[in-house]
Amino acid sequence: MNSQTEITAVAEPDVKDYQAKFTVADAIVKELLQAGVEAVFGIVSIHNMPIYDAILRDGNIRSVTARGESGAVNMADAYARATGKLGVVITSTGTGAGNGAGSLSETWNSGTPVLHITGEADSNYIGTDQRYIHEAKDQLKMMEGVNKAAYLLNRPKQIIPFMRKAIKEALTVPTGPVTISIPTNFQAQIIPQNQLIDVETVQNPEVKINIPADVIERLALAKRPIIWAGKGVIASDASEELQKLVDKIQPAVVTSESGKGAIPENHPLCIGNFSATSQVKELLKESDLLISIGVRFRGGETFDWTLPVPENHINIDLNPHAFNRNFDTLYTLVGDAKAVLQEINSALSNKRIHPDATYVAEVKSARQAVREDLRSQVGPYAEVADIMRELLPENTILVTDVTIPGYTWGNKLFDIYEPRDYLYMTGGGIGQGLPMAIGAQIGQPKKPVVLIAGDGGFMVNAGEMITAIQEDTPIIVLLFDDGGYGILRYYQEAAYGRRTSVDLKNPDFVMMAKSMDFESEKVRSVDEFKEGLANAIASKKPYMVVVDVEAVGILEYKDSDEYIASFRPKHG
Repeated sequence: MNSQTEITAVAEPDVKDYQAKFTVADAIVKELLQAGVEAVFGIVSIHNMPIYDAILRDGNIRSVTARGESGAVNMADAYARATGKLGVVITSTGTGAGNGAGSLSETWNSGTPVLHITGEADSNYIGTDQRYIHEAKDQLKMMEGVNKAAYLLNRPKQIIPFMRKAIKEALTVPTGPVTISIPTNFQAQIIPQNQLIDVETVQNPEVKINIPADVIERLALAKRPIIWAGKGVIASDASEELQKLVDKIQPAVVTSESGKGAIPENHPLCIGNFSATSQVKELLKESDLLISIGVRFRGGETFDWTLPVPENHINIDLNPHAFNRNFDTLYTLVGDAKAVLQEINSALSNKRIHPDATYVAEVKSARQAVREDLRSQVGPYAEVADIMRELLPENTILVTDVTIPGYTWGNKLFDIYEPRDYLYMTGGGIGQGLPMAIGAQIGQPKKPVVLIAGDGGFMVNAGEMITAIQEDTPIIVLLFDDGGYGILRYYQEAAYGRRTSVDLKNPDFVMMAKSMDFESEKVRSVDEFKEGLANAIASKKPYMVVVDVEAVGILEYKDSDEYIASFRPKHG
């Protein structure tokens, strides 16, 4: 054998030998499986190839390839929201991790448990400023800014406790995204295939939840109670317990936008996601008891925290930091909403409660009034919402992007009947709706998924349309085309009397959709919309209905004069 042949023989990698070994990447996959992970979203890179190869060799986790890291994070986020499971996203190092940062900010805002696995420069180059490929100045600090937590693996052999810590952190209330950075040279490193056994000692497995007698008495005696239900009800799977309490004490039920579906929105006492209305403000002013359950009380839902919350306020939240966070409480019951409500319902079962019939009628009247007021404001789009609810199955998942139709009527007039059937952009970033719809569809393949989007925002992640095709996700996109950033047009004109940089040149959306194998059509009236939506439902394939907003009717967005004034020049 000549020397050249000998060198070639030595240089050839022994793939079979490598596959027989247990690597850091294998440990990552093993821990994901142990956490119940069934799908990961991301983009393959030279800085995460060993992890992708380990996923392929294992064969138990579905790998969904997005067209951008931003969209991949959104998909993992929506998958987690729609299923209640851990979302997982894999990105490259530096630029790739940075591309996902904006969407991780959305995930942090929504408190979604997502594990973000990213590569990092080889361990000996981190922080050396040698410009290693894809190096970031300080990737860990960048990730800390958009996550609940961010960690860097320093010792390959400690990958198992490292993974468990990160997964637990993402799933622990307050839940949220966690980034783990794995140096590229660690990922293929062979490590011992030994066992780490977590032994948790439960001191008192039969511990009884103690609800103060005064709390039960206040619930039993209240004549004008209001329940404000948030995402915490959905996260704890407490909808059945909530409805039992509602049936017992007959309160008005208000939901946060994140809490839509915590109770079926066709329930006669469910006012729904209408907290920032004069009717709910009046009910709160006259209320003798507020029970808030897993609610953050966001500014846009509380007139910037000026709603008149009664002093008799009982708060239920698993996060102790919710105590007096936005509104004062008389009692804060720190615990899982399901368990707490079960105990409250049990304690109330022997109480003879006589709801005030006059108040119940007032609540029903308020429920009708907020809807009638909104319907009068949105004109033909009230009919559009009616058509959607008429034609779409009850268990449809609705995703609303940041757009006027989503803000004004999509998040209110389309009733949601089940938990996890409504997703929206909590942090207010545009263009994330399309990848979120894809993630939700992958998580819930038996449910229809419908996206309300605007033309401006849609183009941010339009490339993910081909991901929907490749992954065989039959989402329905309702694209409301008004030729620009409609909300910003309103704000600019209201604040300054003029506008700039908000009118957009758009592609022919129908042609664009068809070029990516979507079925598509354009509609110019309410009747055509009904026909178009019916066609989309019957298609059972990815479908885009483009709504010509100018033809159907321009929908004006309105906000408070105080908020508009905040954009104007100030004296002093």
